[in-house]
Amino acid sequence: MVNMQALMFRGPMDLAWEAIPRPEIIDERDAIVRPLAVARCDLDPAIAVGLYPMPAPFVMGHEMVGEIVAVGDRAGGWQPGDRVIVPFQLSCLSCAPCTRGHSNACDNVPSGTAFGLGPHGGVDLGGALAELVRVPWADVMLLALPEGIDPVAAAGIPDNVSDGYRCVAGPLAERPGAAVLVVGGLAPSVGLYAVMSAIALGSEQVVYVDDDAGRLETAASLGAEVVDANGQWGDLRLERRFPIVVDANVLDHGRNLALRSVEACGVCTSVSGGAGPTATLPLQHMYLKGVRYEIGRVHACSTAPAVLELVATGALDPARLVDHIVPFSAAADAMADPATKIVFVNDLDGPDAQGATR
Repeated sequence: MVNMQALMFRGPMDLAWEAIPRPEIIDERDAIVRPLAVARCDLDPAIAVGLYPMPAPFVMGHEMVGEIVAVGDRAGGWQPGDRVIVPFQLSCLSCAPCTRGHSNACDNVPSGTAFGLGPHGGVDLGGALAELVRVPWADVMLLALPEGIDPVAAAGIPDNVSDGYRCVAGPLAERPGAAVLVVGGLAPSVGLYAVMSAIALGSEQVVYVDDDAGRLETAASLGAEVVDANGQWGDLRLERRFPIVVDANVLDHGRNLALRSVEACGVCTSVSGGAGPTATLPLQHMYLKGVRYEIGRVHACSTAPAVLELVATGALDPARLVDHIVPFSAAADAMADPATKIVFVNDLDGPDAQGATR
């Protein structure tokens, strides 16, 4: 059996590079991809330190740009050497939900199936912090990385960049130019990508609330008006209400601020189900105001192409949020770093296109 190196999560603060079996082509639609740049998802630090319990062990990393090293006979014309973006959820793009654009609810895989999250959805696809990854349904899953786009800039498109975009793209399509409020917090990069996307899509005013000085500074540099919550989430009242609100805070106090800041018949999009198994909602208040509340995971395969187009035209620059570029070999130590966005770059001397190992 031929092995490769991968960053294995075995429990809270228990991450290490280990030798595991190297993936192989097992279906004609498969591709084997060598990750080049892997962005740290907002969820990854919570998993690494145990704040978000996950069944272990599994290989971490699910926001990836890579280079194809091998393909099956029906992999859609991809060739070794092609650089690609890999949406993090496995989606067939041919079932009824996928064809409606609901690719996170693909009928042909167990719910939640994704790279870098182990058996979370019932199928362990492996993770991006590895020498190689097998991508099923490569003919429909993969997106070509355009010439001139740095893999570091594109690495977050498979999840967090697309998640921030989807929080505002639909509502702004319904109400072009509308003002947007983003409540930041424990989904740090998603909230800031929502700010960036709202501005790119023409919002007349973007306001960002947080109590983290670094994120407030970043939001201001992106063009948002900023409000420092200063730890007073429960007492904070904004001067106006907003037709579009994004809750990227995750905690109850942030969601409550988001919901009380929505104008009548406005929409609030949440990027998370919260930090615990249950949460409360002010349903009577929402009913009287006619608030539409949207919660759910991003439809990665369906959303990523529109995001990539904005990046390719220069309207969106995800690299502006990258705090650190870290080699794969240092990823275990950097996984719990408090930075907003980290991108890991492959420094492993791994298998080549013919599958030789070191």
